[in-house]
Formats: sequence, structure tokens, C-alpha cells
Amino acid sequence: MVKDRQQTQKTWESLQEKLTSQSGLALVVVDDSATVSKVNNNSICEVLNGSAEFSGQCAMFCGKAFAEATEAGKTISNQCHAGLFYQAVPLEIGENKQLVAITGRSFLHSNDYRKATQRAIDGDWKQFPPSEFFRNVLLSSSEREIEQLSGRLENLSDEDRELFLQFGQNESETIEKESAVPVPINEISELIEQLHKNQEQLAIVQSAEKNTAELEELAVWRALFSSLLNLSYAEACISVAKFLAKRYRLENLTWLENNKDLLESIWAVGNFKGQQIQIGISASDSRLTEVFQKETSLELRERKTTDKVESLQKINLFPIAISGTVRSALAIGDELSGNSKKRQIARFVRHVASELEILRLREEIERQTWLTKATQKINSILKQIDADDFWTVLAQYSAELMQAERGSLLIFDDQSEDFILKAAVGSKADVIKGQANLGEKVAHNVLRSGRPLVVKNLTESGILPAPADWKYKTNSFISYPITISGRKIGVLNLTDKIDGSSYDEKDLEILHTLAPQIAIALDRISLIRKAGEFEELSMTDSLTGLLNRRYLEVRLAEEISRSQRHGYPMSFMMIDVDEFKSYNDSFGHPEGDKALQLVGQCLKATLRGADIAARYGGEEFSILLPQTNLKEGLTIAERVREKVEKTRFPNRQVTVSIGLASCSAELCVAKDLIAAADKALYQAKINDRNRVEVYRKENLA
Repeated sequence: MVKDRQQTQKTWESLQEKLTSQSGLALVVVDDSATVSKVNNNSICEVLNGSAEFSGQCAMFCGKAFAEATEAGKTISNQCHAGLFYQAVPLEIGENKQLVAITGRSFLHSNDYRKATQRAIDGDWKQFPPSEFFRNVLLSSSEREIEQLSGRLENLSDEDRELFLQFGQNESETIEKESAVPVPINEISELIEQLHKNQEQLAIVQSAEKNTAELEELAVWRALFSSLLNLSYAEACISVAKFLAKRYRLENLTWLENNKDLLESIWAVGNFKGQQIQIGISASDSRLTEVFQKETSLELRERKTTDKVESLQKINLFPIAISGTVRSALAIGDELSGNSKKRQIARFVRHVASELEILRLREEIERQTWLTKATQKINSILKQIDADDFWTVLAQYSAELMQAERGSLLIFDDQSEDFILKAAVGSKADVIKGQANLGEKVAHNVLRSGRPLVVKNLTESGILPAPADWKYKTNSFISYPITISGRKIGVLNLTDKIDGSSYDEKDLEILHTLAPQIAIALDRISLIRKAGEFEELSMTDSLTGLLNRRYLEVRLAEEISRSQRHGYPMSFMMIDVDEFKSYNDSFGHPEGDKALQLVGQCLKATLRGADIAARYGGEEFSILLPQTNLKEGLTIAERVREKVEKTRFPNRQVTVSIGLASCSAELCVAKDLIAAADKALYQAKINDRNRVEVYRKENLA
């Protein structure tokens, strides 16, 4: 019995494969209570019908298909809430058994598919994972294909009807078969290829109404459409424009893209080449969409600006529209004698519109998916980093996302009204770090206006270039203001795109998307800083104003960890006031305190912004030098020693002895580094004081 059922199932699968292989459509068989089987089901149906939010809407359509088809006693047609077209075919397979086959579940027009993708990108379907939602999307070029599949079901052979009967008598078992024509989102070109096949079939059906010349022309067009499959949207537009120029012998032609209701040239030949062509439109202008539908052009007269420059007097504008919205346009400056060539070009433009729209939608879906992942990643990274790493990590990851070889992060200081360089990445970063008056050319204006600046070509912008020794590879950059609730924080600069191309508005949109995450992270780092300030109050030495030993030891452990993680050098020094006991004995403890205060002031005046000075205890001080090697540390230590030696103290000259140690593979624990610096300090003491000694294992072990 089991074997018979398995054989029935296998035969049934073969029948369904036979019925769906040519059309690539869905075939779902239902009875009065449940789905009996489904083959090549549309993934959009799977997701929506399986969701609590949309299953009720699905029930209003396919859910009622059995009742409606059996009551009507004939095939019924409908389009569901998702824009999918289907037919329900009643199947009388026995005296007591009634089944209904639902065929199609496909988009008939690219416009319907576009609306669906828009809902999935930023509409009421955006919560569904694109990889699942678009796993198997079905398109048909006409209702005829669905009717053909329905017709085959209406005219089943007796043998096939018997198979239906046997299958329908099995226990309620659902047989699901993977799609025969899968269209995953990462291979959406297969979807476009299927659309092309459908269009070819439609052309064949209509071929009786066309003459030989028209059929030959359609064949040439279809060959071009197939070549567009693996191109980006922009590449496809240029390929189409080149095809038209060659095919119809056009000398003056330009392709225009709609950028915020302004048609701008992205490619041109002839008299259009080198010109900045801009045509203001309304994307839903009824004149343009009417011209598109009627397969003609809009004639525009060009104003002649000077007698010296030869310019075209008339332009034929061929709009390219989808669902009443003009996405792009073709402008031709040649004289189109008669209506034949104009009509051919207009027909071609109308045919190619859906091809280009699918490519555009493919890129939009990929872009939205990438942006979602990028936002999640930057949010994850920024939650894990500590306050000191924040600016560097933010600059590095921003540069990575924007494919920039170089970048910098400038933070605005309200008091000085200047920028402080918090991070610079890429080549020549050290040169930028040492530069005075950072941001005076661009960043100040960007932050003041609150509007980002995208420069495609510096030589055409009027902005003075950076010094030649900075060696920028390209003339394009983005300068983006960072603000929180109207408060001006700083500016992020990115340049030298990895592929050598220029930055544009699409790149800017990426930063717009990430800006809220960056703002949240900035709020977080601000809170951390404020918390640190309160903590510092309890970790500050009341006499000298320097940090105390407790705070220093915590920071020293953190800096050693960071040094090991990033490979940064780090140095540490211990300082002791020479013969301080005799100073106290001779002049009293109040005078001794004054001397210690002066030593603390010397340390503050000598050190760099990132260095950390602390009172270690009594007359001992210590200094932590992040990202400083032993040679640099020795220079700073000598500077400290000389500063104290040259300072005028009220009672007598005061000097200090200093021991210096540097973080290494052997010295990678805080207590060991302190002990090493202390050993070097002891060596300085026994070598006549007022000197700097460097810890070397072979000499001081």
C-alpha cells in the first residue's frame, strides 16, 4: 500500500512538472478544506499567507477560490491584494470528489512587480527578509499563458483524471516541490531572463499582425535586451543609448536621468557632448506620460545663447516612464525626417522601459539590503568600543563603507571655535595630524550650514586644492556635518574612492542612512565622557590637581591592552623629587606642599594632550605616554626634567630623577611595567640624581 502511494506521488509530481515546466507558473490544488499540493508556488504567496498580518487578506482571494470556482462551475480569474494574477479551475474527478486548481500567481506587468518591490523596500512588507520574500517570484507577459495552463487542466485526459482521483483519495497530505524556475534575490537576473522569454513568446503570438521588417527589428531589440542582463542600471542605460546611436545613425544624442525632477545628462555624443544639459520636469507630468503612451516624442526648442557657439534649434525628447512616472529620457538633436524613424525610436523606448526598470529595482533591493546590514554592523561595532577608540573606529568604518582610501574626523571646539582632529585614516594621515587651521577651506562652511558637500571634481568647484604633498589620488570628496539635536559636533571627510570614481548623491544617501546611528553613538560617548568626569573627581589628587594612583593603574592596564590589540607603542615613567625629605625638614611641610604643586604644574605644562600625569604617592609622580615609543618617551622625559630644573622654586632649586620603561612582549602587565620604571628610577637616584634612566633588562635585572 505504501509503495502504491509512493508511486502515485511520483506520477503526480511528474504530471505537475509536465504542466508547469513550459509556463513557469504556480500550480496549487485545493479541496474544500485544505491545500492538497503546490508546485512552483510564488514565494511572495508563501510568505504573506504564512504571516499573521496578511494571511487574512490572502484568504479573501485564493482562500475563497475553491468555493467561487465550484459555485460558478467554470474557470474564474482574479488579481489578489499583492498584485498577483491567478485563475481557479474546477476539476470534477469523481462523483464524490471536487478539486480546484489555482494557476498563475504571477505578475502580469513589470509595474505590478515594481509596486511589490517598493512595498518590500520601504512599505508594509519591509519586515520580511528579502532572501525569503523574493526567492521565487513569477512573472508572465500576458494572461494568455495562465489561460493555456488552465485550459490543459480543463481538458485532462481520463488517465490524468484518474490520477487526480487517486491522489485526492490519499490522506490529507501536502506535497511541496521546490520551484522549477527559482529566482533568488541574489540571482535576480534569472527573473529578468524569464521576463525576456515571456516577451518573446508574446511577440510570437502577435507575429501574424506584423510584417517581416518589424519582426526583424524586434529580433534585434531582443538581442540587445538579453545583453543587458548582467549590466548595472547605469551601464545598461549607456548601452541602450549607444545601440540607438548606431542602429538609427544618430549623431547628436544624450541619455538623461531624472534627479529630483531634473533631467540630467549621463552620456552624450555629438553636439550634446561636453554640455551641461538640464531639463526641469515633473516626474508625473501628464504631457510626458501621454507622449510615452502614444509612442511619439516631445519637441523642444533650444535657446541660442551666442552667435559664436553653434547650438541645436530643436530637440526630440523621448520620455521613459513606468506607471506614469518618468525615470529617464532620451534627447535627440538630429533631424528625424518623417514619422517612421521617430515612431521606431518611440516604440523601442517603450519596450526597453520595463527592462531598465527591473535592473533599477534589482539594484535598489540590493542597495537596501546592503544598507540594512551596514546599519546593523555599525550599530554593533559602536556598542562594543570604548571611549578612547571611538573616533578612530568611527572614521575607519565610515571610510570602509564609503569605499574611501582616506578620511578624517574633525570635532568642533566651541571655546576656540577651531577644529580638533580626532582621527585620520589612510595614507598621509600623519601629515594631516600636524596641520594647522584644519577645516578652514571646507569644514567650517559645511558645519555652519548644516548641509553636506559632495564634490565630484575639485578643479571645477572653485575650492582651493590641498597641498601637493598630501598626494590625493582623486578630485572628489564628501564633507559631512555631524550634529545632535541642532548641536554642532564636527565634520566627517572622505576622499579617494577605491575604484577611482567620483562621489555622488547615492553615496551621500548612505551617510544619510547611517547618520542616526552615528548620532546615537555620539550621545553614548558623550554620556561616557560625563561619567568619566564625575569619576575623575573622586580620582584626582587634591593637592596637585593631577590624577591619583588608583586612576592611573586602571588606565595603565587599559592602555597596555590597547597597545597589544592595535600594535601601538606605549611608554611609562616614574618620577621622584630629589632630596625631598631634606626640603621638608628645612622649610616645613607647607613649603613642601607648595614645591609639589609646582612640580605638578611643570608636568601639566610639558605633556601632550593624550599623556596622563598622576601623583603616585608622596613626592613620587608618574606619567603614562600612549602611542609613544622608547625614543620619543626619552625626549619627553628630558623635557620634563629640564622644565623642573629651570623652574624657580621659593626656597631652593628642586630637581627630579626619572625612570622610563616601554611596553613590550616581556613587559605586558601593568605591575611589571611599573616595577621596570621604578628600577630605572632607582638607577637614576644612585647615578647622582637629576637625570633620566631607561629600563633595560640586561643592565637592571
